[in-house]
Formats: sequence, structure tokens, C-alpha cells
Amino acid sequence: MQITPYLFYNGRCEEAIAFYLAATDGELLFKMTFGDMPDETPVEDEGCPSGVTFSPEQIMHAQLRIGQGELMMSDGAQQANYAGFSVCLSTLDEAQGKRWFDALSAGGEVTKAWEPTFWAHGFGMFTDKFGVPWIVSADMPQS
Repeated sequence: MQITPYLFYNGRCEEAIAFYLAATDGELLFKMTFGDMPDETPVEDEGCPSGVTFSPEQIMHAQLRIGQGELMMSDGAQQANYAGFSVCLSTLDEAQGKRWFDALSAGGEVTKAWEPTFWAHGFGMFTDKFGVPWIVSADMPQS
């Protein structure tokens, strides 16, 4: 079993996809726009609120692979109110963790600077430029 976060971007999903792929060397697994939907399919049938319209270029659904995890993304369905969670990105490679931290936090707000801790070679927290809270950790190998 795998838990996969599904994040909503209110019209900035395409920008977020490009940003996350560049920052993490991730892989785009799937992307479909609202324009790709069959004409007869109401957006309500796809989990979006009724009465809301989306431009054909907006992202209905996208899926990225970052490291061994995945992230699902969309412009539709829900308001982007990110509270009560953080997306966590972990590695055993300290240099990779620092690269991820620096790249993903660019344009956002760092809430805990990258530094060693008693449990990790490096650890930091931030809210990215899309308002998504992140934790990046370069974990110590378990012995």
C-alpha cells in the first residue's frame, strides 16, 4: 500500500508541475487537462464542484514520481487550503537533500533552516511558492 498526497493549485498546477520536476529531477507519469475530457462528461462526475468551469488548459489530473514516492495534482475540485500537514521528502544522500531543500524552497518561506539534527544529517522545513508546506530530511542510515 502507498499513501499519495493529492494537491490542488487553483490554476497554477502546470506551473507547479514544471517547478517540482525541475527541483527534484522527478518524472511526469500522467497529465490530463480539462480540455482532454470528453465533451459530454460533466466536471461534477470527475469530483469537481458543480457550477465551476475550468479552461481547457487547466490540469484535471497529473501524477509525478519524486524519488520513490508519488504526488497527484490538479487545478480542480478543492480550494488550496494547505493546513495540518506537510509533504515530506526524505533521502539518505545529504547533498541531494540540501539540493531539494534549496530548489523547492526558492520563492517560498523557510520556517526551519537546513541544518544537521540529532536524527538527520540535514533537516529543514518551508512553505513553497504555491503555499504547500514541506519537510525535507537527509536521514541517517539505521544501523
